[in-house]
Amino acid sequence: MAKSKSQTKRKTPKYVYFFGGKKAEGKADMKELLGGKGANLAEMVNIGLPVPAGFTITTEVCTAYYKNNKKYPKELKQQVLDALKKVENEMGAKFGDKDNPLLVSVRSGARASMPGMMETILNVGLNNETREGLIKKTNNPRFVYDSHRRLIQMYSDVVMEKAAGIEPEEGKGVRQQLEAELEKMKEAKGYQSDVDLTADDLKELIEIYKAKVQEVLGKPFPEDPMEQLWGAIAAVFQSWMGKRAISYRRFEGIPDDWGTAVNVQSMVFGNMGDTSATGVAFTRNPATGEKYFYGEWLPNAQGEDVVAGIRTPNPINEIGKSEHTKHLPSLETAMPKVYKELLGYQKMLEKHYRDMLDIEFTIQEGKLYMLQCRVGKRNGPAAVKMALDMLQEKLITKEEAILRVNPAQLDELLHPIIDPKAETTATMVAKGLPAGPGGASGQIVFSSEEAVKWAKAGKRVILVREETNPEDIEGMRAAEAILTARGGMTSHAALVARGWGKCCIVGAGSIKINFKDKTMTTNGYTLKEGDWITLNGTKGVVYLGELPMIKAAEENPYFQKLMKLCDQFRRLKIRTNADTPEDASKARSFGAEGIGLFRTEHMFYGKNSEEPLSKLRKMIVSKTEDERRKALDELFPYVKADIKGTLEAMDKYGVTIRTLDPPLHEFVPHSQEEREKLAKSLGITLEELNERAESLHENNPMMGHRGVRLGITFPEVTEMQVRAIFEAAAELIKEGKKPFPEIMIPVVSHVNELKHQYDIVVRVHKEVCEKFGLKKIPHLTGTMIEIPRAALTANKIAEYAQFFSFGTNDLTQMGFGFSRDDIGGFLPDYLEKKILPEDPFQSIDQEGVGELMKIGVAKGRATRPDLKIGICGEHGGEPKSVVFCHNIGLDYVSCSPFRVPIARLAAAQAAIKEAKSAKPAAKKKAAKTSNKKK
Repeated sequence: MAKSKSQTKRKTPKYVYFFGGKKAEGKADMKELLGGKGANLAEMVNIGLPVPAGFTITTEVCTAYYKNNKKYPKELKQQVLDALKKVENEMGAKFGDKDNPLLVSVRSGARASMPGMMETILNVGLNNETREGLIKKTNNPRFVYDSHRRLIQMYSDVVMEKAAGIEPEEGKGVRQQLEAELEKMKEAKGYQSDVDLTADDLKELIEIYKAKVQEVLGKPFPEDPMEQLWGAIAAVFQSWMGKRAISYRRFEGIPDDWGTAVNVQSMVFGNMGDTSATGVAFTRNPATGEKYFYGEWLPNAQGEDVVAGIRTPNPINEIGKSEHTKHLPSLETAMPKVYKELLGYQKMLEKHYRDMLDIEFTIQEGKLYMLQCRVGKRNGPAAVKMALDMLQEKLITKEEAILRVNPAQLDELLHPIIDPKAETTATMVAKGLPAGPGGASGQIVFSSEEAVKWAKAGKRVILVREETNPEDIEGMRAAEAILTARGGMTSHAALVARGWGKCCIVGAGSIKINFKDKTMTTNGYTLKEGDWITLNGTKGVVYLGELPMIKAAEENPYFQKLMKLCDQFRRLKIRTNADTPEDASKARSFGAEGIGLFRTEHMFYGKNSEEPLSKLRKMIVSKTEDERRKALDELFPYVKADIKGTLEAMDKYGVTIRTLDPPLHEFVPHSQEEREKLAKSLGITLEELNERAESLHENNPMMGHRGVRLGITFPEVTEMQVRAIFEAAAELIKEGKKPFPEIMIPVVSHVNELKHQYDIVVRVHKEVCEKFGLKKIPHLTGTMIEIPRAALTANKIAEYAQFFSFGTNDLTQMGFGFSRDDIGGFLPDYLEKKILPEDPFQSIDQEGVGELMKIGVAKGRATRPDLKIGICGEHGGEPKSVVFCHNIGLDYVSCSPFRVPIARLAAAQAAIKEAKSAKPAAKKKAAKTSNKKK
């Protein structure tokens, strides 16, 4: 059968989307294709904002570019030329024309915001011919020469050096060398600022720049506008796989295969004189969450000047002024008419997007243009406040408020702040803008390389820079906090730190850094590399030395409100891993609903452990059951008291108590003095004690004589612990309390192991009830599923287990065959080389370990439908793992006390997303039923 014309004609893929005038070809929900910037530019055009015309090259081109050995799809060139023609018509100027030239910017735009990680080139299309046409058109030679020298500086750095794969020595890059020429000219002429340079100065500087580019890079700066345009487009695509972009994606969990879009947009100019300006603003304060228009601007400047931190910018309005910026003119007073127009647009945008937005704008000779909007980066405290404020304002729903806060951001609310008492007597050495939350102490380092090196050596460091740039990304991540001498709240350091919730102070103008001597001076103090300082990122204050910290989340009313809101939606219960009454109380204050892991062995480590440890050691090196029972009788009151304290702190909530788990040899003393004391207490010689200790040695203790195996070899060890649990509970019942112990037998791999221990529990329970005159002591008996065989035979194990708790740390260890104690030698390489997508000890390996968990849940509940199932490995507080636990039907997750709020939020988000995905499915089903009836 012959194919029709429409079948044979292949549809040409669309790679380029125009925006400008009254209508754009894209819209806000096309982020995957157009990237965040391109989608939002289209949306701003569609809602009637003044956006300079341009076009977006899709993320599909980026993907194709890397798949096809850095070659573009053949249709791209014509589509770009067609879109450029539309832009020319809209803007009334022509690209490359010597009389009426159009200039463009070329910017990246991934679907997830990656501030400063990829490239931007401004003023593309300028050369010796077009600049003369622009001078005639604008009658402003200084502005044109300034734009030309900026193009040379950016283009030679981004396109001719970075995109060409040239890696110069530190400080020898073409951009630094051009900046050195600029500084040399300013110094020679006695100028303080770039704006002091005259038109003639800049014209001369252009020729100096061109000569320097030829000298450093070995080829001339390109004069052909089209060559400039395609060079800039390629450089943006290249920057997607740049070192800093890859690092940032790894930190943020952004997939490599998303790719970036490229936005080519008509230039408008903020550097045309005093009636021109550029700025970055937020619809609310991104550092505090306060509801007022917040931002910064610079007169006679281009956008890069604000975000690069080269000049400390002015506050956008009077309300946004701080102690640090009160002397600077605001846009509100300097250009009131333009400010009022901008204020109206930001209100319109926030209402339209129903979120806090980051906005970029340019004012060209008094006319306002909107260059970008995107959902703004915010720190944890601000994210929580904004979500709850917007809920109260009826801008968003309860579900949306919960989904607005990233679980990792809650961690920032649990971040330390400086102890207020210590702060009152501390020595302040500098003050800047408060760009990142909380407090942090560390040793000063002046380079990213040193920050990474020192952090790897276990040191806490503060990275101090004049201003950060995207090349500093690794050092910024490694540092406890970041301090810069220059820059504003929208500078690179502030944006990145805010996205990570990292303590940060920018624009501390009193700081002068001497990189040669590795020192900094500030307000009469000289500090050298390695000296300790403390930052209050909430106030923007730097103190001398290391100050003590405290946690402050419990006192944050927004945090408490969010937690209550989460509890309305989540199905998963949240427990804690806690070994002391103090830990239990702390976890309860964070909303824990019980203890999912109480380790009985904890009492033999650390504070007040000497007495119980000596009794345990006597038991361990005993030769006969009689010796062992005597030692256990001495140990019993310590174990009972410890368990009773924790059951009491968790009154009415379940407490999962794991019987002794570690290999016994771990508790045998190594020093001769300690061994002599132990031998004396047992009434044996040191030689005999050494012989007994040696017999406990194992080649592979992780898989040796531990957990349930100890209880089978020495049933009296299990019996003592179970008796301590039941007697502690019985005493509390008599005192009017409601304890609920859950006895967990670890390292079970076969049903008969659990049956053996279960029989001991039943017998001891009966004996204790008789002793205390009780009919029963409410409790459960269960096991930790941490061995693959236990998961695979869960149906049999559930005959004796009333609950399962997945010990995912060991299940991961045995599932992968990785020793947790030895992964440091190879796991970093696995992650670097993408052998594994992420560390399986941090986030559950859903494909392998997760499959074992699913089998365990299904088989266990097939035998016992009411089987309670939870997780007590450290994965229990990791957001993705919490969502997975929700999805496979667990009853609870358990995690360390400070991760309880994170788990509560992640569990609520999992329930909301499940309900959302169920609605379309229910509608589909209803539609099918309706069609059948018809």
